[in-house]
Amino acid sequence: MDNLRDILQVIQTQPFVVAAVLGGLSFLLLVFLRLKRGKRSQLPSVPAVPGLPLIGNLLQLKDKKPYKTFSQFAEKYGPIYSIRTGASTVIVLNSVQVAKEAMVTRHQSISTKSLSNALKILTVNKCMVAVCDYNEFHKKIKRHVLTCVLGPNAQKRNRIHREAMIENISSQFNESVEASTDLPINFRKIFGYELFGLALKQALGTNVKSIDVEELGTTLFYEDIYRILVLNLMEGALEVDWRDFFPYLKWLPNKRMENKIQQIYEHRRAVMNALIKEQKKRIASGKESNAYIDYMLSEEKEQLTEEQLGMLLWEVIIESSDTTLITTEWAMYELSKDKIRQDRLYKEIKNVCGHEKFTEDHISKLPYLGAIFHETLRKHSPAPIIPLRNVEEDTELGGYHIPAGSQIAINLYACNMDKKEWENPHHWMPERFLDKKYDPLDLYKTMAFGAGKRVCAGSLQAMLITCTAIGRMIQEFEWKLIERGEEENVDTVGLTTHKLHPLLVNIKPRK
Repeated sequence: MDNLRDILQVIQTQPFVVAAVLGGLSFLLLVFLRLKRGKRSQLPSVPAVPGLPLIGNLLQLKDKKPYKTFSQFAEKYGPIYSIRTGASTVIVLNSVQVAKEAMVTRHQSISTKSLSNALKILTVNKCMVAVCDYNEFHKKIKRHVLTCVLGPNAQKRNRIHREAMIENISSQFNESVEASTDLPINFRKIFGYELFGLALKQALGTNVKSIDVEELGTTLFYEDIYRILVLNLMEGALEVDWRDFFPYLKWLPNKRMENKIQQIYEHRRAVMNALIKEQKKRIASGKESNAYIDYMLSEEKEQLTEEQLGMLLWEVIIESSDTTLITTEWAMYELSKDKIRQDRLYKEIKNVCGHEKFTEDHISKLPYLGAIFHETLRKHSPAPIIPLRNVEEDTELGGYHIPAGSQIAINLYACNMDKKEWENPHHWMPERFLDKKYDPLDLYKTMAFGAGKRVCAGSLQAMLITCTAIGRMIQEFEWKLIERGEEENVDTVGLTTHKLHPLLVNIKPRK
């Protein structure tokens, strides 16, 4: 108290002293800020891709595959450059070095996500692990999904479901061959539906074949559920709203887009509500399961809204059903058109397994299978671009000044096709990952799973499902593309890199 009285006395009797002290502190602060600003001003601005007035580079991105256009820009402007998308400036990163710098070193400055109007509605304003900002909510829900679905212990518990899926796939392929040896087999239809069934088991405890949806006034069957929960949502995520690029015009209506997205959202919500209602009845009757819903209702029943619960359960379903299908289908496409590499893998499987069925236990003993998995992820990155991130404060990337208010686009496709990182990047060459510089146990040999604190939580499950499916299918059948141009059907469609046309193959049981 005596010190406080002394200070007050000085303020009252000698105000000029106080003014001098405050003035000195203000001067020092001003000098510090100018020095700091001067240091930053020494950094160059990122190269800008020339565009048109007002709309910037939007017309150059109209094909809905911006990752390929971004890669073409990188060849001319370097691995980091800026584009204009209407009112926004987007900094595009196209190399492993600058991408890791953004996701790891500068993560704190660019940790919030920027979503399109369509994604804001479909994700209930970021109520998903994959797209929410890095905050306490993200940490909590990521911990839950790792504990119950995607982490190592969860993978051990759910192995029985994966083994049942592989057996079902094998049976369906054999039945298709027995029915007709001449007709091509639609790989995606068989594998995709079984993978969706696995996702339902992990999320809800059962592979739902039909469900009464009161809100829609109808009974939906398996294909309808799959379409509403997976296919429609992936299509809706691609919807472009011109107001995303001109936010100062957001007051103008865009009814066509709004109605389409709202319908997709309402149908998804109605189906998830019906599925959750059925599982709540099961739980109330005393029938327990290792499913995600059982865990979430026991752990989070007083902390999550019904909408949040539905979103988090749906996320497990759609992410398990989509990207793993993409990787497996592309791997089987590459093997089906390359008999030499297919035979090499078959010999490796035969040497390790003998007459035993291939299982997850054999994966670590087959280095060439692991190389096929990583090379497919590299060439056919399932998620070619990470959702835009906002730059919250002035920062530095790749030796350039990045101003606050910009957005960051990380082009994983370009990172995995970088000629400085990969020899002949457009060629599918699994042998590159047999090099001793790669740790066989490392799941992050490429940028396909991202990096840093936001690294993909589903990497282990993706590897187990994809490698087991490839190993078992090559062990049991010889694979060959159909002759009618299948080798040219390599285009992609969708938010992720889905093969435009389902993989059609001829298979022959091995003796």
